[in-house]
Order: sequence, then C-alpha cells, then structure tokens
Amino acid sequence: MKKLIQTILKMASLFLIITIVISTGCQQQTDDTKTAAFDMQKAKSFIDSINTKFSGELRDGDSVALASHYWPDAEFLLSNREPIKGKDIISAWGGLIKMGVRDITLSITDITGDENFLITTGLYELKDANKTLVDKGSYVVVWKPQNGEWKKYRDAGITSMPAAK
Repeated sequence: MKKLIQTILKMASLFLIITIVISTGCQQQTDDTKTAAFDMQKAKSFIDSINTKFSGELRDGDSVALASHYWPDAEFLLSNREPIKGKDIISAWGGLIKMGVRDITLSITDITGDENFLITTGLYELKDANKTLVDKGSYVVVWKPQNGEWKKYRDAGITSMPAAK
C-alpha cells in the first residue's frame, strides 16, 4: 500500500489533479485482531487536534512550528508549483505568512488507513488578517506515525479558485 500511495502522489503535475478512490478492501487485513486494535476514531481525533494546533500556529505566524508537523522527507504539493520538499516547507509557509495569510480552516471529509498510514481528504480555506478569502480548495494528506504522533508525509492542496489572468 505504501508504494501505491507514493505512486499516486508523485503523479501530481503542473495543474495537480488528484483522484483517490479507496475501497474498503484497503482496510481488510488477514489478522482481524490487528484491524480491531487500530482505533480510527482516536486517530481522527488526533488529526483534528493537530489541525487545530496548525491553525493557531498560522495565526501566530510561526512557519517553524507549521513545518514541525511534517516528516523530514515530506513533500508539500500545491497547484501550479513544483513539489516543495523537506526543509523548504518552512520557507513555503513563511512565504504564505509574508503574503498576509493568517487563517486556515481544514475540514476533513474522509479518513482511512491503518497504524502505518492515514489518508485524510478534505476542504481548506485560507484567509488574511482581515478574514478576506485568499484561497480555497481541497486537500489530500498522507500521514505517517513518527515517535508516537502522526506527521504529514505528503500534503497536496488543490485550489478551486480561478486562475489569475
């Protein structure tokens, strides 16, 4: 499943179109006790708490704290941009902060996975300090555990705003 996720996310192109269809078969395992041991609701609550913390760190203008939610070899994939990797993620969030972005709303629409990977899909909105909408769209995040907490391994945001003319 790891190779499937990596393959899907690496297909992000200049206009970044992502379609992920995950059937219930992805969650089936031969060891039913392993499936029962993973608590999806607990994982969702943890991701929700990270998203809340993430929003606060953006309001505070703290790009280092924002980047701390990513794996060291993470990739941040945005529309009309080359992939942003590793330490460059700090600069990417710093650039958004310098542009005046101060608020992010993340709404999970789906979550699936197991103790090795979680995939969340959802909707996002970015606003400036005056609460003016800067960008909105959808996202896919692949989460991978590190030292007991979930970190972003791949983060893809797809704007739904019309292209600037």
